[in-house]
Amino acid sequence: MAIMKARTFFGVSLSLIIINLVAVMERADENLLPSVYKEVSEAFGAGPADLGYLSFTRNFVRGISSPLAGVLVINYDRSTVLATGTFFWAFATAAVGASRHFRQVAFWRAVNGFGLAIVIPALQSFIADSYKDAARGAGFGFLHLIGHMGGIGGGVLATVMAGHEFWGMPGWRCAFILMATLSALIGYFVLLFVVDPRRTDPTTDASSDREALVYKDNISVASVWMEALKAMKAVVKVKTFRIIVLQGLVGSLPWTSMVFFTLWFQLIGFDHNSTASLLSLFAAGVAMGSFLGGALGDRISRVYPNSGRILCAQFSAFMGIPFTWFLLRVIPQSVSSYYTFAITLFLMGLSISWCNTAANAPMFAEVVPAKNRTMIYAFDRACEGSFSAFAAPMVGILSEKLYGYNPKSVDPTNGSLPEALALSKGLFTMMAVPFGLCCLFYTPAHWFFRRDRLNVRMASLKETELI
Repeated sequence: MAIMKARTFFGVSLSLIIINLVAVMERADENLLPSVYKEVSEAFGAGPADLGYLSFTRNFVRGISSPLAGVLVINYDRSTVLATGTFFWAFATAAVGASRHFRQVAFWRAVNGFGLAIVIPALQSFIADSYKDAARGAGFGFLHLIGHMGGIGGGVLATVMAGHEFWGMPGWRCAFILMATLSALIGYFVLLFVVDPRRTDPTTDASSDREALVYKDNISVASVWMEALKAMKAVVKVKTFRIIVLQGLVGSLPWTSMVFFTLWFQLIGFDHNSTASLLSLFAAGVAMGSFLGGALGDRISRVYPNSGRILCAQFSAFMGIPFTWFLLRVIPQSVSSYYTFAITLFLMGLSISWCNTAANAPMFAEVVPAKNRTMIYAFDRACEGSFSAFAAPMVGILSEKLYGYNPKSVDPTNGSLPEALALSKGLFTMMAVPFGLCCLFYTPAHWFFRRDRLNVRMASLKETELI
């Protein structure tokens, strides 16, 4: 693999700047549809179960397609893989804005999920390769911080635009088309300027370079998939990976359920601007908490290298229980509770967002060889994404079938308190219990993370000696 020199912008890697912009657009795109659930519900006559189905379609396709990213990165430059995935999701986002039927929206959400399935694991492995072990949590934290800022922008933009028309077109449709245009532009920048870290560091996994050269000389579909299969088997054997995936299966359910927060606040009676500001405060808390969690994970892991990151994640997951209870069951569901909602959402976001940056992402990078990093992130997305996809429709089904939500009773202008109460009960069911199980399922990692790290380091030393 040819060694290339990374470009800088005022002393900062241009590749990292653009990669973080990809994270910004990914989060903004993710927040688009939930921010306009109310308008989509009115446009297509859809209830919470139907809206949950849209989230399920996207997340499920994203989950089951994620291993493809690992296969592609083994054989192609990551900048090409990232740009391709970005173009896919941008085109699908524009198509959602132009859709005239509910089934069209569902189809293009699936295509959107396919594009994100290619981007997200490659993005995570790019960051993992760009930082050393001691600073990797902060690297992931900064990625999430910047990404969540994009989520705030995307959510606020869509929520505010949804209340207007532009050139005779509903504002929510214009928001989708605008976001698609910006995403495609960032994808073009990736293609032009981003340099894969594997091509800038002559010491990076010499065996991976040697294997890449073999592929260039012996390209065949069979050899590509055989190498991908070897990487998959190696990843699945890692016990730390299994533990983190297990907690992620339940730990991702609350986050997927939160797509209904926008609809819930609008049902309570908050207008578009108030809803956007509340969700922005939550997103700001999550963004700051992600960076805080990553930095704390780095610091504590220096003192307790085998358990520090895991303890951070368990504390964060546990905090989800009291905050969920207070937010959904204690605060009076009234527009007069605006400031109580605002403070609670910010503090909740600040404390429940540590797991990925403090533990999951940095730990994954330490328990497999560098050449398998994209594959481990891809498999994690495949398992968590496909399972958590069921959370959104489950919230809708519980709200409608068990707690009495009636879409026909919703007032388009003033909301509906009985429906808000029903939706909050559905949300509470799908958030509080999973947070507790997530905290519990991290426990075995205290024993197995140390062993897996040592195994990888010993294997790397032997490989270096052979080379």
